[in-house]
Amino acid sequence: MATPGPVIPEVPFEPSKPPVIEGLSPTVYRDPETFKEKFLRKTRENPVVPIGCLATVAALTYGLYSFYRGDSRRSQLMMRTRIAAQGFTVTALLLGLAVTAMKSRP
Repeated sequence: MATPGPVIPEVPFEPSKPPVIEGLSPTVYRDPETFKEKFLRKTRENPVVPIGCLATVAALTYGLYSFYRGDSRRSQLMMRTRIAAQGFTVTALLLGLAVTAMKSRP
């Protein structure tokens, strides 16, 4: 039985460049998106999620302000409102994912 010789690659390996794999492109998009472009695209795809996030932040902020002022009743109400807004946001996110999954099916 013959022993295999050392494998010599055709092209030398360069660590500064990604490996070239036949049939695989390194990025899906031709132009990489900026943060602002991606945020706007995602907001257009599912506009209810940012509204839920803003409602959560508003309830939290007002609840903390009420707590600071000593209005414990209003603070408790705002913390419960924050929980409801978080639930709304998570539900909107899951429904958005489900709709996107249904759209991508042929």
